[in-house]
This record gives sequence, structure tokens and C-alpha cells, in this order.
Amino acid sequence: MAAPSGGGGGGGPVGFANSFTGAASGLDIYGDFAAAYSGAIQASDSAAVTHLEFISGNYLFVGTIDVYGQMKVDSVSDGGIGIAEIQFNGKELFNIKVETGQEDMPAEVSMPILIPAYTEVSIALRSEYGTAGSTTSVNLIGRIYRE
Repeated sequence: MAAPSGGGGGGGPVGFANSFTGAASGLDIYGDFAAAYSGAIQASDSAAVTHLEFISGNYLFVGTIDVYGQMKVDSVSDGGIGIAEIQFNGKELFNIKVETGQEDMPAEVSMPILIPAYTEVSIALRSEYGTAGSTTSVNLIGRIYRE
């Protein structure tokens, strides 16, 4: 059975709350949980491409960041190296390196992450070694804690 529509007001489906809205650059809240999915974004070898960008709310986010490196572009390429640049409040805190080989699936690196309340978060990926044209993605999945 299909979920009922939200009607003319443009709201979410009637009787449903916190439904998944698709890949986006922000953090979605689902009760005591939160997630952000960038979706596949084309990499660039000249500059970092922003995948997620948001300001956290009145809560502490405790979760995992998953960074997926670029897939092999064609039968000639050998994969490549992707670097995720994670910034809080405009300051680069750390980088995550994801290296793919000749496999057809992207490599994944996961690590725990804690995001304080009211923090401006930016996660951008750049591609090394001329692997532009391939795709990368970032996921944040975790729990939020409010006072």
C-alpha cells in the first residue's frame, strides 16, 4: 500500500514523520537518530567538491562517517586516491584518505565522529592522480543527544 500524500499544503505524507527525502547536503533528523547521504557526486582533480554542508542544531551527534572513494572510470584506469577534508566552523580538522585499486566497486573508509551542538560542518572530497570523472560519496549516520 502506498503512503498517503501530504495534500495541498506541501507537507510530508499524512501520518508519517521524519521520512527519508533523498540525497542532500544536510543532516536529516529521525527522532533520536540522524543521517546525511551525499549521493554519488562527480570528483574533480582540481579542487575539493563539497559533499555535505550543514550547521548542527541543539544536540550532540555521535556516529560514523563513511567515505567512499572513486570507482574505476573505465577499463584503462586503475582507480585512484580520494581525500575527504572535514571542517568544523571553517577550520580543517582532519582528512580521510580512500584508495581504490582496480576493482569495480569503490573503497570505503569508516571512522567515528562526534559533532558538537551548533557546529558548521563541511565535508568535501578531492581526487588525486587525475581520476576526475569518477564518483565519490559521503554518509553520516548516528544518534543525537539533547539535554
